[in-house]
Amino acid sequence: MEDPEAQPGEDPVIKPLNLDHHFAESPAESVTKVAKPGKSSEAAKPKVSAPANSTRKRSDTRNGSELSSGFARSTVSSSLRSSNSVAVTRRNSTGGLSEKSSASTARQQNNTSSIAGKKPSTLLATESVRRSLPELRGSSLSSSATKLTPRANLSETRKSVPVSPVGRSLSTSTASGTSIQKTLRKSTVKPSSSASSSLKKISSSSLDSTASSASKKTISKVSSPITRSPTVSSGLRSGSLSSSLDRSSNLSGRKKAATPESRDSHFIVLPQVEIKAGDDVRLDLRGHRVRNLNAGGLNLSPNLEFVYLRDNLLSTLEGVEILTRVKVLDLSFNDFKGPGFEPLANCKALQQLYLAGNQITSLISLPQLPNLEFLSVAQNKLKSLAMASQPRLQVLAASKNRISTLKGFPYLPVLEHLRVEENPILKMPHLEAASILLVGPTLKKFNDRDLSRDELALAKRYPTHTALCIRDGWEFSRPEHAADSTFRFLFEQWKDHFPPGYLLKEASIDKPFEEDACRCHIVFVQESTLSIDSDIILKYKWFLGERTLSNFTAIPDVNGEVYWPKHEDINKILKVECIPVLGETEYPSIFAISSPVTRGNGIPKVVNLEVHGELVEGNVIKGHAKVAWCGGTPGKGVASWLRKRWNSSPVVIAGAEDEEYQLTLDDIDSSLVFMYTPVTEEGAKGEPQYKYTDFVKAAAPSVNNVRIVGDAVEGNVIRGVGNYFGGREGPSKFEWLRENKETGDFLIVTSGTPEYTLTKEDVGRRLAFVYIPINFEGQEGESVSIVSGTVRQAPPKVTNVKIIGDLRENSKITVTGAVMGGTEGSSRVQWFKTNSSTLNGENELEAMSTSKVAKAFRIPLGAVGCYIVAKYTPMTPNGESGESVYVITERVVETLPPSLNFLSITGDYSEGGILTASYGYIGGQEGKSIYNWYLHEVENDMGTLIHEVSGLLQYRVTKDAIGKFISFQCIPVRDDGIVGEPRTCLGQERIRPGSPRLLALQIVGDAVEGTILSVEKNYWGGEEGDSVFRWFQTSSDGSQCEIRGASGSSYMPTVDDIGFFISVSCEPVRNDWARGPIVLSEQIGPIVAGPPTCQSLEFLGSIMEGQRLSFTASYIGGERGDCLHEWFRLKANGIKEKLSSDEFIDLTLDDVGRSIELVYTPIRKDGIKGNSRSIISDEISPADPVGLALVIPDCHQNQEIVPLKTYFGGQEGVGKYTWHRTKTKPNGLVLTDISSSSEDVMCGQTFSTYTPSLEDVGAYLVLQWLPTRVDGQSGKPLVAISSSAVIPAPPAVSSVHVKQLTSGIYSGEGEYSGGYEGSSLFSWYRETSDGTIILINGANYKTYEVTDADYNSRLLFGFR
Repeated sequence: MEDPEAQPGEDPVIKPLNLDHHFAESPAESVTKVAKPGKSSEAAKPKVSAPANSTRKRSDTRNGSELSSGFARSTVSSSLRSSNSVAVTRRNSTGGLSEKSSASTARQQNNTSSIAGKKPSTLLATESVRRSLPELRGSSLSSSATKLTPRANLSETRKSVPVSPVGRSLSTSTASGTSIQKTLRKSTVKPSSSASSSLKKISSSSLDSTASSASKKTISKVSSPITRSPTVSSGLRSGSLSSSLDRSSNLSGRKKAATPESRDSHFIVLPQVEIKAGDDVRLDLRGHRVRNLNAGGLNLSPNLEFVYLRDNLLSTLEGVEILTRVKVLDLSFNDFKGPGFEPLANCKALQQLYLAGNQITSLISLPQLPNLEFLSVAQNKLKSLAMASQPRLQVLAASKNRISTLKGFPYLPVLEHLRVEENPILKMPHLEAASILLVGPTLKKFNDRDLSRDELALAKRYPTHTALCIRDGWEFSRPEHAADSTFRFLFEQWKDHFPPGYLLKEASIDKPFEEDACRCHIVFVQESTLSIDSDIILKYKWFLGERTLSNFTAIPDVNGEVYWPKHEDINKILKVECIPVLGETEYPSIFAISSPVTRGNGIPKVVNLEVHGELVEGNVIKGHAKVAWCGGTPGKGVASWLRKRWNSSPVVIAGAEDEEYQLTLDDIDSSLVFMYTPVTEEGAKGEPQYKYTDFVKAAAPSVNNVRIVGDAVEGNVIRGVGNYFGGREGPSKFEWLRENKETGDFLIVTSGTPEYTLTKEDVGRRLAFVYIPINFEGQEGESVSIVSGTVRQAPPKVTNVKIIGDLRENSKITVTGAVMGGTEGSSRVQWFKTNSSTLNGENELEAMSTSKVAKAFRIPLGAVGCYIVAKYTPMTPNGESGESVYVITERVVETLPPSLNFLSITGDYSEGGILTASYGYIGGQEGKSIYNWYLHEVENDMGTLIHEVSGLLQYRVTKDAIGKFISFQCIPVRDDGIVGEPRTCLGQERIRPGSPRLLALQIVGDAVEGTILSVEKNYWGGEEGDSVFRWFQTSSDGSQCEIRGASGSSYMPTVDDIGFFISVSCEPVRNDWARGPIVLSEQIGPIVAGPPTCQSLEFLGSIMEGQRLSFTASYIGGERGDCLHEWFRLKANGIKEKLSSDEFIDLTLDDVGRSIELVYTPIRKDGIKGNSRSIISDEISPADPVGLALVIPDCHQNQEIVPLKTYFGGQEGVGKYTWHRTKTKPNGLVLTDISSSSEDVMCGQTFSTYTPSLEDVGAYLVLQWLPTRVDGQSGKPLVAISSSAVIPAPPAVSSVHVKQLTSGIYSGEGEYSGGYEGSSLFSWYRETSDGTIILINGANYKTYEVTDADYNSRLLFGFR
């Protein structure tokens, strides 16, 4: 598959499926982002062989499936139509996934039209990197069948030789707990020819040619008059490398990517190319056979942020250190073996690193990258994941490796996704639970699925230190055995460093709770067999960490067995290190790790209680409590003071409920008790604690704040007062002195009493009051005196002032009072109102009248809710006025309850009309009354609230109200919040719909042949029904004719429309069949011929050895000429071998395991060529193993038989051969079941060759051959029989020798071969000392008895 060719300045986007909830956009959001106002597109059912652009939803079927007369329907053989082949969706050359749902494709097309002609602006770096992050979810397959419905005159169909269909198994995969069906790929149906189906944004000039199954819907649109077919462009900008290198490199990259063995799309995660970034920050050299990063012309610079070097020949990272700002680095499918990742330490900004498809054996040299969020190391040779800690890594994809252990697993504090599919470690039981323990609570998905609840629950049952043990090599076991097993594991690590004579019995920490004592238990026991002089001493040090594998931080000043976790320690893990000390020797530390600190029980505790201050009467002492809140929100505790006298119980001091307390007289010679009960904000109370003080001492007698109380007016009683202090007060002394006007001296008037009644002698003079404090013991303190003002004569005065009357709105009230100080004259009264119930001076009063003689007053409306204040100023007849007296009412002025005296609705009761509500309010000042409009299906139902107009008096009738009654409800509310009875007014009639009409009508799309034109309209007038569309063709001379069969909301111009103008009319129709005026749109055009384009290209035939493969192609772009088509074989090394230019190709054994590429070049009749389009098949599968011929040549005893056989069906493997012998030559029926024939005897030979023995002589040999392919699949057995019986070998003898039987008797021995032995001939010879050999006559048997003539001679034995 190729990437769609991008416009100048843009690169193709390759975007896999998005994640859960982190990067996916909802369909609504996607459309909102990319849709251009005034344009729209609709989706339709896909058609396999029809053009991709013709797969839009169309409401015009042209009376079934017919088009205009200028088109001819191409045919497909019935064998193809009935084929059970299934379409298999394949990934594109850079690892992206195939088609998404129809809604996703529709969004892509809308985006295509919206960005036409625009150069994308540079995005923020973070957004670009996030957009390039791939989806972890593997693609799944669906079993949707496709239907071949080619468009007439727009496709080219090649008939294939009828072949047997090959079934493909269907599989599904589950991602995030949701089953997602994906489109299947099959050999007889076109695969996706571009990555457009997986894009959200594509170039505006690229042609979307996306194949889809029948269960999917796609939208395809050409938004530019000049469209270009997808090419093999690698995405490089002009000027990076030469165009020839660009093309060849891309082909190489794609061929490598297309091999399933080298790239498993289910596990390999590859990035999308960031097309928004400019050339200064992006480098895309995928598939350019780059061997060295320091090579000339590579143009690496520090400014690069997006670097794509996938599908190259890199084996070292030397030179990558220059990429100090790189964020996305794709090094997938190179020749890295590792280690050697140290140069990446300079890439501090790196966020995504792709190393899939290499030969990496270890990540131990991978440095810590502070911003790395995504790491893909799938399809390598890793045996473990040991590497440096990666503080921001969120996704680790390590599928298809050789990982067999979790030892050395790194600290990954924010890891969310972990994938280790197809690794030996999957055999480990409960691997998911072990991963949860190692990673921690941030892990969300394991092997591309949500975490199992069972595994999560299982992980919680393990001790906290289990992750450390796993990382150090502990063998994972069941949770019920984990505590003992991990302790033994740690014990074995520590035991060599224990103090001599001691063994570790326990190393644990209590479950920690917030602000509660947490104790560690490190127990060493002495071996009974050893005698130790000194005791062992344990030193403790506490640490705090985020999780088990994190770097723990020492807790300052905590070195005991107990630690009180703080509030900020919640959910963190405690670690205690214990250093055993024996004598003066410190031994290596051991440790224990706690479970996470749990929030306290919410019951606070008092840790310490103190009382500060000097215990002397009059001083302020303060109780201070140190509280452990144990998870509760710190609140204000309950403090109280108790007084404890000698030999009595403590008594609560009334009113002493603060932490501070001022010592009083009652506290002298008593001990105080400070009691504090901690209370949280939630109301949880802890246990009260007490603190006793010493006895309180008395202060020296003194007095302060001495003053004279009362008006210095004749006849009044004044009183001298002061605040005594200093123990119990005794008989203090008081004196009153009067001023002498002549001398100014003060002379004593009276003593012994603090009160004094003013007389006439005091008028015009001042008085002095002297206070001499004396305590109960008789100790006298310093005296204090105060001087009054000059005594005045008594003025007129009013008393017993009252306001009488009904305190309601508009009622009359009157003020009354008794005037003293002579005869009352014309006293004055002024009325005020206030919001306060207490008098705080005239400045806070609002006058409602001027000062008048009249004492009656009518309450105005403005006084409702206020208190009434009367100012009464007494006056004598001579005009002397006394002190004004204010009186306030006990309650506020009341008003009538709020209500409505009328309510009505006026206006137009039709769609678009305005209805206005009116009402009359009574009952005080109106507040914010409540307005609501309701819709009613019938007059007496409850109605549905119209939220949009709540609080408004006007309502513009919308389409939703048509056919319904409307009502208005008003709830009167007074300004003081009092709510009256609601009142509702129902409209007089049902809402009528407006007359249907179109507010706007236009054609959206480009006037190019093969491009879909859509109607964009703005309808008004009730619910729209099936509005009527008619499309018209207008010639240059103005003559117009209706396009037959074009009656939908979209239309695709055909070759017959070239040179004509296109317009559309629409008659609006309401859902009740009411019709509005017909509106004719403006013309668009003239329609121009599109460039010659191959809209779709697909194989026809079975992708199997021995079958004939043809193709079908759809063409647009004027009248078609002689289009070119070339067949290539793709080899494993990336080289293409041209096979032919015929209309079909016969698949042979040389094609098995390889893919076939078809390159189709559309050519218009005038010779103009369009962009070539190519498709690549799946790997050619071998045929079923078949034995075509089997012949056994002539059979001779002791001569090896090599049968002659002919095999077909892929690469031949090791077949199974079974030899049989039979005395009689079997017929064909017996041959079919030769092994079960009772007359046959099996030879026991299972090799392809066989050497007949003596037992086979005279018998017929039968060979049963089970043809077997190299992958182990077997075909039907083939049986052959020898043409003649086994011929015996020529008689021969070997190993002839003489054997002495007894003294003087010898036997001649020899091994006979060559059929069954007959009457062999024996002879004996005598060899004399001179070498003469003499035949012994008569010696013709195998045994021979020595005679006298044989002495001094050798005997020879002859066997013939």
